Amino acid sequence: MSPPTEPGEIDALIAQVARLPGLGPRSARRLVLHLVRRRAQVLDPLARALARVAEAARECSLCGNISTSEICPICTDPRRASGEICVVEEVSDLWAMERGGAFCGRYHVLGGTLSALDAIGPEDLRIPALVNRVRDEGISEVILALNATVDGQTTAHYIAEMLEPCGVRVSALAQGVPMGGELDYLDDGTIGAALRARKTL
Repeated sequence: MSPPTEPGEIDALIAQVARLPGLGPRSARRLVLHLVRRRAQVLDPLARALARVAEAARECSLCGNISTSEICPICTDPRRASGEICVVEEVSDLWAMERGGAFCGRYHVLGGTLSALDAIGPEDLRIPALVNRVRDEGISEVILALNATVDGQTTAHYIAEMLEPCGVRVSALAQGVPMGGELDYLDDGTIGAALRARKTL
């Protein structure tokens, strides 16, 4: 039987949990208390799962998705080689698209959007890699599934300009995505409707 955890170690765990999105110190304390009280059923399996993910998780070298291999299962699936690439800002947006099951092609994660205020330029995103993929993979359409924010729309127009010499169709999600909305918070039906009603830029 392992020795009891010292209060200092519990405080350190609470501090780490409080750094997670959507959690503050009070929520972190409640969560850690729940984990400690249910150590065998919850805490120990969680610790093992976290250790495995910390060891194996990596960024897909093609699309930027999170995977446990050099190239993620979406990129290696031959059924998804449809000639369509769906461009998203973050991995969470890719996962939101996959939940709906409306898209059967491949993805490209930018890693953010252009932002003058945050000094994020094209060289800070995976835009050059996208252009290379369009040229090398025989892509027929690039679907820009970027969030309906000012930065998202600025990024979409920049990408459309960069891809213009490639002669590829560039479209964007249409109805169903409200201005200021983020894909990760939309329901599956809304994402599916927006994807089907995409428009050419």
